[in-house]
Amino acid sequence: MDLATFFGLIGALISIGAAILMGGSAIVFVNLPGLIIVVGGSIAITLMKFPIAYMLNAFKIGMKAFFHRSEKPIVLIEQAVQLATVARKKGLIGLEEHTDIQNEFFKKGIQMVVDGHDPELVHKTLSKDIYLTLERHEQGQNIFKAIGDVAPAMGMIGTLIGLVQMMSNMDDPKQIGPAMAVALLTTLYGAIIANTIALPIANKLAIRSSEERLNNSLIVEGITAIHEGLNPRVMEELLKRYLPESKRESTQKETS
Repeated sequence: MDLATFFGLIGALISIGAAILMGGSAIVFVNLPGLIIVVGGSIAITLMKFPIAYMLNAFKIGMKAFFHRSEKPIVLIEQAVQLATVARKKGLIGLEEHTDIQNEFFKKGIQMVVDGHDPELVHKTLSKDIYLTLERHEQGQNIFKAIGDVAPAMGMIGTLIGLVQMMSNMDDPKQIGPAMAVALLTTLYGAIIANTIALPIANKLAIRSSEERLNNSLIVEGITAIHEGLNPRVMEELLKRYLPESKRESTQKETS
């Protein structure tokens, strides 16, 4: 689990909830017409923008913001060097014994190498997989961004509806309060959905996608080097380009 995402969301909701409770009863902040306008309207408008299949897949991808952890590039580099060493000693067929690779993308690439596929085909297949994965992730990000855009707009629509209802019932004081509640709470609901849920998740998914792209690019280069029989130490230096400068220096100190 990504504790930063989890505690960030919980912390934001607790902060909002605490401010509400310190000011009085929380019941006054529950307004069914406002929720229907903002939540129902946001989902409906997003459905107009994207196919249902995209929506369902987006919420599945959205879970990556909470339950996905990218592998550290240094771990992938160490594993690639280990596999390169095995390939130099036993040949590419010797990699078949190493079935403990946790990364599915890495495992697929090594299996293609063991099966004797042409290096160009392996590189092309894995690169295509990276592209398609990033495309799916981008679809998920776009949906959460769309919700983040639509929710405040639906809140504004709710505000206008509430104001119209209030102005049309100025002669009935009992109707002014509920209409004003719709006007104010819909704006609040839209802001909360957009700024505490939808947009933060979209941003975290973008980071996850970037991390996965970096790791998969590293894996492709490592597999290509193994396929070509490159010296493990030379390959290690090439793959360290994927690390920040400070990390490269620390790994060099550890291996020296």
